[in-house]
Amino acid sequence: MNKENASKLWKIIQEAGDYLKGKLPNHPNHPKGRNPYAHVAICVKSKFGSSYKDLPDNDFEKVVEYIDFLKKNPD
Repeated sequence: MNKENASKLWKIIQEAGDYLKGKLPNHPNHPKGRNPYAHVAICVKSKFGSSYKDLPDNDFEKVVEYIDFLKKNPD
């Protein structure tokens, strides 16, 4: 991913994390609460096989759509 797209995605990840604050279900491995920013980044990495920074530029829209999906489905 080029720098510009990586920066845009990071901003979208941050906005999704802000939105998901307090909305993620409790988990026994996170007794003090879950980190919504890490959750989004880890889900993207799991779905696409690498960090958002290492994805090809042509996956940009797919990643944005997936982040939107995560916001709508916090569980």
